[in-house]
Amino acid sequence: MKLLVTGVEGYIGCLLAPFLTARGHEVVGFDTGYYRDGWLFSDRTLVPDFPRTINGDIREIQPDLLRGLDAVVHLAELSNDPLGENDPELTFQINHQASVRLATLAKAAGVKRFVYTSSCSVYGVADGAEPMTERSPVNPQTAYARCKTLVERDVAALATPEFAPTFLRNATAYGASPRMRFDIVLNNLCGVACTSGKIAMTSDGTPWRPLVHVLDICEAVACALVAPQDRIHAEVFNVGHDADNYQVREIAQIVAGVYPGCELSFGPPGGDNRSYRVSFAKIHERLPGFRCAWDARKGARQLHDVFERIGMERATFEGRPFTRLKQLKYLSASGQLDERLFWRY
Repeated sequence: MKLLVTGVEGYIGCLLAPFLTARGHEVVGFDTGYYRDGWLFSDRTLVPDFPRTINGDIREIQPDLLRGLDAVVHLAELSNDPLGENDPELTFQINHQASVRLATLAKAAGVKRFVYTSSCSVYGVADGAEPMTERSPVNPQTAYARCKTLVERDVAALATPEFAPTFLRNATAYGASPRMRFDIVLNNLCGVACTSGKIAMTSDGTPWRPLVHVLDICEAVACALVAPQDRIHAEVFNVGHDADNYQVREIAQIVAGVYPGCELSFGPPGGDNRSYRVSFAKIHERLPGFRCAWDARKGARQLHDVFERIGMERATFEGRPFTRLKQLKYLSASGQLDERLFWRY
């Protein structure tokens, strides 16, 4: 298949593009380049080659770029809750409006499949003890999560026999990527443990979070692209594994156990009310070929090995290139981005 992958220079995208190329697809990348400063390590087993990449903003993507494609995989958005809350209206313009416009243009250009990376954060605060399924009501708590629900709604409405969107609600990602992120929970805790030797939680860590390794996300995308259309047409899939629902305190305990001598402490109940467990039964039953190869302990060990190899230092861990909000604030403060996050030069 001939594919366009947006957000190809991001945490997931830089792994996804070579992953799909290795599956025999012809991949073209598209990225605005916000996070190009951040490259933590090189590993040709993860990123053997990088695709031809077009630099641009998804708000301005042109129809000509989409003609002749078989599918679009769309990752390019403002990518977490703190970044979304920094400017909710701008988040709405980029994450919702531009994503729906991209899908509309793709449909008009004759693209057959549109794979959208959504998020389990749409569940927000879950009432009751039962895990959330794709049929559960959504309850988004942030601008980022609200935009995900709006894109799912509006792109699903575009579905026809000739245009098949699929929505992958990823659990919270973790794992090693050259374009690393340290503003997601397991990666952050590994960085803290490595550079300080202790994890001092500011809360009791009781909220629930589902996790999924970044390479398992890549596997879900790859499976969605080649599955029979009746399996993926306008379907929503939670991406992860039932065993990888954890309380935050359990994630901290796993990480502390991987870093010898790491001290672990907990604080009082926190103010973050986002808590949900998720059922991943549907993706394992309905998406042919999908299986998770990773769990949190294996992912923490992977990060431990990478950090040892590169001699991870605290200045690197806390540096702006690896935290989305820090990097965009820097680009804005230094005059490289305007108030709407377009490049000035």
